[in-house]
Amino acid sequence: MTSTFPTISISTERLVLRPLDEDDVPALAEMMNDEQIGAWTGVPQPYSQQAAHRWITEDAPDERTAGRGLALAVTEFLTQRLVGVIQLTRTDWHVRSTELSYIVASWARGEGYASEAALATAQWLFTDQKFERIELRTAADNTASQQVAQKIGCISEGVLRGACIARARAEDGTWTEVRTDYIVWSLLPEDIEGAGDQLAEGGGFTSYTDWN
Repeated sequence: MTSTFPTISISTERLVLRPLDEDDVPALAEMMNDEQIGAWTGVPQPYSQQAAHRWITEDAPDERTAGRGLALAVTEFLTQRLVGVIQLTRTDWHVRSTELSYIVASWARGEGYASEAALATAQWLFTDQKFERIELRTAADNTASQQVAQKIGCISEGVLRGACIARARAEDGTWTEVRTDYIVWSLLPEDIEGAGDQLAEGGGFTSYTDWN
């Protein structure tokens, strides 16, 4: 029987991580059309509201149901504004491991939201879901993503040479593909010992009954 992630809401001091819903479509489409997200992810450019709606209502729920992963909206606690997305992919329920990635809207960068959301997700995975390993992969030149990995306690395990396809703007404004390396990071339960106290102060984990 395939295991799946439960419906969940994770609260921190400043953020609420929750399932994406149709109300997030405009903000998600706007966020995904950012230059940096276009460069470091495989998200289609331009990214339409139709694509956002399909991902929220079909693709992300299918991934969760099949046990392959989970997508969570990262929102500000006070304003409820969408600041980013946390995604779990390549989940192996026998090994109890998954790959974590994060995207933050351009206007919300520099506030520590990515590391706060990633750490909260990791703590939930290790304590509530009994996972034993979280993996992150960052493009070799994506220093901002690497700083997040370091900040939450990840250990660099090595380089996958030529394994990443990034994108760059050509002179005519179109995107061109650029092959680069992946840096592989890991996070184990012992790497974030004590982080649970900080998360508990922010609200911890609660069940979330409304799911697409």
